[in-house]
Formats: sequence, structure tokens, C-alpha cells
Amino acid sequence: MFLYLTKLTHNARNLDTGAINMTKFSTKLNQGEFVITTELTPPKGTDLGTLLKTAGDLKNHVDAFNVTDSHNARMSLSPLAAASALVQAGLDPILQMTTRDRNRIALQSDMLGAGYLGVENLVCMGGDPPHLGDHPDAKPVFDFSTLELLDAASKLTTGVDSTGNKLNASPVFNIGAVVNPGADNLDKEIERLKEKIDNGARFFQTQAIFDKHAFEDFCNRVASFNLPMIAGILPVKSAKMAAHMNSNVPGINVPDDIIAKISSSDQVKITSTEISAAIIRDISPYCAGVHLMAIGWEALIPAILEQAGVR
Repeated sequence: MFLYLTKLTHNARNLDTGAINMTKFSTKLNQGEFVITTELTPPKGTDLGTLLKTAGDLKNHVDAFNVTDSHNARMSLSPLAAASALVQAGLDPILQMTTRDRNRIALQSDMLGAGYLGVENLVCMGGDPPHLGDHPDAKPVFDFSTLELLDAASKLTTGVDSTGNKLNASPVFNIGAVVNPGADNLDKEIERLKEKIDNGARFFQTQAIFDKHAFEDFCNRVASFNLPMIAGILPVKSAKMAAHMNSNVPGINVPDDIIAKISSSDQVKITSTEISAAIIRDISPYCAGVHLMAIGWEALIPAILEQAGVR
């Protein structure tokens, strides 16, 4: 089986189309269509059955799947392996590249590997600190800053590595980054966003949005950059979860009325679906799409999108 998959990938990269179904997400972005993305977390182990089933169930609702890199600093299967499995299934992954665990040699090597395996979309970020995860004694690397990682990814597409050494062939990447519209210092966050653009970012996925007015103001302030903003949507599972995010997650402020609705609901999944759909309806005029961070509630995504009227 391994030999067959290796040959299939190699042959796919040599077709006239250049890849299997690898232009859907980037093409939609370029054409200004409203896009839907979500997240998949690779397992702690080697069985990808559940991840692939979830992706298959959502393939008619979602344009691309973020593959997380040891989410919350909890060690898991390589996101590159999971992204390759999605490619083989004809789906469009967005490979999260974090600077937390690998130095610049390893990061560039992984990006070249991604390009060879047909993974077109990258989103570059720092990653959660190791002390928060299940290997708290792990040493953080952060050899590259996020800006340097974006610049390196961009340079690889031009045929050179980060120090200018030539490649024998170049990957094709659609490079993204993250932004926090609810940051305490929004001026600094927007300046940081501009630096990410200058270093190669061509689309952005945001922190979870709950305040439509604040998000509209943010989008108006960054409209001149003329790049796609994909708004984060996070279904609230409980009042306790909302309170925790308000206290501990920078840039998230779950309003009191949402917390009250969740607290008083005897069918939390239905209520959370309605709340998420309403947020999408409110913010959809200002963004290029939504990024659903369902965190185990992926089965709700079709209903959220249907109620929001975006699928």
C-alpha cells in the first residue's frame, strides 16, 4: 500500500493539472467566492480513520481543511502526513506550519515535502507554548519568527531557500497567516498584519468572532490591503467554556447575551448552532469566508452553514 500511494502521489504531481483537486480553495479565493474552512486535529497515534471520515462527511460543505500542528502543544501525528492523506482522498488541506518545534532547516524541509506531496495551502503561525501541553518539559524552538517563516515559504516558491540557495524545482503555495481582530492593541495587530503581507501572506484566518460591530470596524480598517479575511467561528459549548475563553484567550469576548442563551438552553447544540449561524449572517458581508473551529462538534457544521444561508 505504501508503495502504491508513493507512486500515485508522484504521478499526480506530473499530470498536466499539476495536482489532484488542489486548486479549489485558492481558486475560490482568487475569484472572490465565499469560502468555508474548518479544522481537523491529527490523532495521537497512526489511525487516521476518524479524521478521514469527518473530512469525507464534510467534503460537500467545506472548501479546505486546516490540519493542526500538535494543537494546544499536545503531541500528535505529523500534520504533513495527515495533509497528504487528505490529498490522496481528493480533498484540499491547509497545512498549519508552526515555528514552535522545528528550526529553519526542518521547517523548510517540511514545506518542500508538502509541495512534493501536493499540499498547496499553508498557514503560518507561532504555535502554542510547549509548557501548556502534554510534554511540558519540551524545549521550545522558535528559530524562525512567524514573519521569517512567511518569508521563507514565499522564497521557496521563487526557487530559493531562506538564504538564497537555489532549488532544483519550486513548490506552488497559497500562503496564509492568522490575525486577531479583537486584540487589545488593534493598531499594533494591524501593523503586524501589514508585515505579514509584506512577507508573503495572501489570505488570513481570524480569531473567533462574536462582536459583529468590532469585526466590521476591523474589516473597514484593513480593506485597503485587499486580501481575503476568513472569519473564525467557534460554537460555544457551555457557559463555562465562554467564561474560560473570556478570561484566558486574548482577543475573545463572548457577549453576556450569548452566555445567557447557552446557560438557559436545554438543547445546547441547537442553540449554539443558531448563535453561530446568526454570527455568520451578520459578518458575511465583510469577510471572504468563515473558518469553523468546531472542536469535536464538526457534525453541526452543515446545519450551521445551512441556517446561515452560505451553502
